[in-house]
Amino acid sequence: MELWNYGTMTRDAHLSHGEQGPVLEHIIEAYGYAALLVGTFLEGETIMIIGGFAAHWGYLYLPLVILAGFLGTLAGDQLYFFIGRRKGQAFLSKRPSWQPHVEKVNGLLTKHGTWLILGFRFIYGIRTVTPFVIGMSRVKTGTFAALNIVGALAWAIVIGTGGYLFGAALEVLIADIKYYEVEAMILVSVTGIIFWLIHFYRKSR
Repeated sequence: MELWNYGTMTRDAHLSHGEQGPVLEHIIEAYGYAALLVGTFLEGETIMIIGGFAAHWGYLYLPLVILAGFLGTLAGDQLYFFIGRRKGQAFLSKRPSWQPHVEKVNGLLTKHGTWLILGFRFIYGIRTVTPFVIGMSRVKTGTFAALNIVGALAWAIVIGTGGYLFGAALEVLIADIKYYEVEAMILVSVTGIIFWLIHFYRKSR
């Protein structure tokens, strides 16, 4: 089974029931990649998993899901880096809840440097703060940009493919899920949005 093409090959089988399928397909195809760009620019994991899940069902194309996620997370974290470099303490003073995370990131940056820049997207709790703190550090702009590209690509591949494989595993575990694909897609999307809103609310406090 070819990973890139499986979703496209099974689309007709998954959408053969009812009228909801084509409507949902149109909405996701029209706005899916834009949603991925915006979602990964702001944070990322939830929308990427949903994007990979949608790719498994044939609504989206996995390489484009990965590309959109890569561009969104790359731009978002590069922006936070520049905010940290230009605004620094003035920006941080308005976010006292960040302070414990800033201290943690500074410690990790001192000990692990390059590895932190490559992998901070996979560390829950410090994902947003890390590029900002790195911007406040002595890390050169070019060094961060180069490592940010590598880290963003690795993250997009891992999370996007993970969402795709989640859809495949769900189909194996629940043999009849293809008959409830629309409902499953809506359930996953709504659940993801709820988790994202909770996380965003906690982060903004």
